[in-house]
Amino acid sequence: MRNRNPLRELLNEGKPTIGTQVISVSPQIVEVVGHTGHFDYVQLSGEYASWTVPDLDNFARAVELFPSITAVMKIEDDPRTFITRRALHAGMQGILFSDCSSAADVVGCIRAVRPSTPEDGGTNGCALTRDVGFLITEVGGEAWIQAMRDIVIMVMIEKKGAIDELEEILALDGVDMVNFGPCDYSVSVGKAFNTSHWCTEAYRAHRDMLELALKRGKRARVEIWSWEQAQEYIDMGVRDFNVGVDLLAIYEYCKQNGGGVRELLSGKG
Repeated sequence: MRNRNPLRELLNEGKPTIGTQVISVSPQIVEVVGHTGHFDYVQLSGEYASWTVPDLDNFARAVELFPSITAVMKIEDDPRTFITRRALHAGMQGILFSDCSSAADVVGCIRAVRPSTPEDGGTNGCALTRDVGFLITEVGGEAWIQAMRDIVIMVMIEKKGAIDELEEILALDGVDMVNFGPCDYSVSVGKAFNTSHWCTEAYRAHRDMLELALKRGKRARVEIWSWEQAQEYIDMGVRDFNVGVDLLAIYEYCKQNGGGVRELLSGKG
């Protein structure tokens, strides 16, 4: 098992964090991201990806080629516990939970990650998997227990119910970071989502969430598409960002460069 969690170390030291999300499970994409030297974690947005259980192992292995980077997985609401355990067993060291509608939902997420010791109150038990390096001598040992305590837990605040119970969620021991989800929030309040123009309710909820989280001493992450968007949030006190997504980057590249060549050719006609 990996004997340190780089993302947990950054949080413990109060340092900023920068991640990027991918929908492709290709280890090659992970390596490309790692070679840039600019990211602290790679997030597999499993909620949107097509993946198999072996894919998770290979994704985590690729991340471990870069000692300063952590593997994070975004997980939907069902089957939440099963996918959480498979991600942890693969060796991922951070979990981003989506679709939580209440503080009680978040409590369930925390329990799914934490070890099933009396003091931790979790439901995560021993397994002969990558999180212990497949060594029977490590199963349930002190190193494994501490590793499960060090897993970074992030929560998407993207349902009206989660906003309504935000104070309770932020007060929970075990929530390391929150992230607003404008699309699901808009839908949850009966508004169609527009990527270029958020509804007023979503915009206000996002700002309120950031301000309250920072006031309560919780890390608040913001998803942006380009580095130029970061400054307004930095001015608010935000120090955690997730920048871009692989599919959008490919789309923008193809649109710009393919379109540019087509325009040149059309001009030669």
